[in-house]
Amino acid sequence: MLIELRPLTPADQPLIWDFLYHAIYVSEKESQPSRSVLDDPKIAHYAADWGCVGDVGFMAIENKTPVGAAWLRLVQGYGFVTGDIPELTMAVLPDYRGRGIGTALLTKLIDTAAQSYRAISLSVVGENPAMNFYRRMGFEIVRPDGASYTMLLRLKND
Repeated sequence: MLIELRPLTPADQPLIWDFLYHAIYVSEKESQPSRSVLDDPKIAHYAADWGCVGDVGFMAIENKTPVGAAWLRLVQGYGFVTGDIPELTMAVLPDYRGRGIGTALLTKLIDTAAQSYRAISLSVVGENPAMNFYRRMGFEIVRPDGASYTMLLRLKND
């Protein structure tokens, strides 16, 4: 199937919330949290009022169905490094994982972000298999945070 990547817009707000929910890592030992977890301000700011200055992101669509999204925001979240480095949030729906969609999304986002930002940060739980994906994409651990790690991808030399 052909995957289309298109920019996220403020009209995508409901889908951004859906993908934020899918971006929350849950180990196999845990049950999926209630969607009310998105009401937590520490999580909500990754999606609330999408389209602010500095927001950039893309959605992956297959057969007119949104199957993944990746975006950057200047927030002071779990992966905060400095105020001028945006944090990455991304998710690919479970049935579509392992098909290169995440790689395509993140590659497009990195290429676009390099025009405006010097780096991208993220936070990932150490046991999350996505950590290996982020390493393959060039992210490096810059800070351990308990069971999580803050990772950074440098886009420009400082």
